[in-house]
Amino acid sequence: MTKGQIEAQISEAIIKFEKEYLGRGPSETKTYIIKDMVLVRLKGVLTPAEEQLAKTAEGADLIKKTRVRLLEGARYLLENIISNITGCQVKSLHTDISTKIGERVIIFILDQDLENKFKD
Repeated sequence: MTKGQIEAQISEAIIKFEKEYLGRGPSETKTYIIKDMVLVRLKGVLTPAEEQLAKTAEGADLIKKTRVRLLEGARYLLENIISNITGCQVKSLHTDISTKIGERVIIFILDQDLENKFKD
């Protein structure tokens, strides 16, 4: 498989996860394999209710805290998705969400340089 095919497979799996676990998928997802990292960028992740809530600082903070907790609870599932697709173990997972633009990033740190596998 090519790097692009693996990235597309990860994007599809993360979209499926978001729909099943959070009840709603992002409007756009792009995955990038960079050395020993897998960076997943999800656009349009906020629900209409969250968009209204995000208009205040307290609401934005509440959304961030809730989304981080939800993802922490699903960390094992996400790590398995990445391990199954890449064949690498996940050493750590980092995430953040922007309530201003409705984007989330998830960064997986792997136990090896995955990008290197695609070089001739």
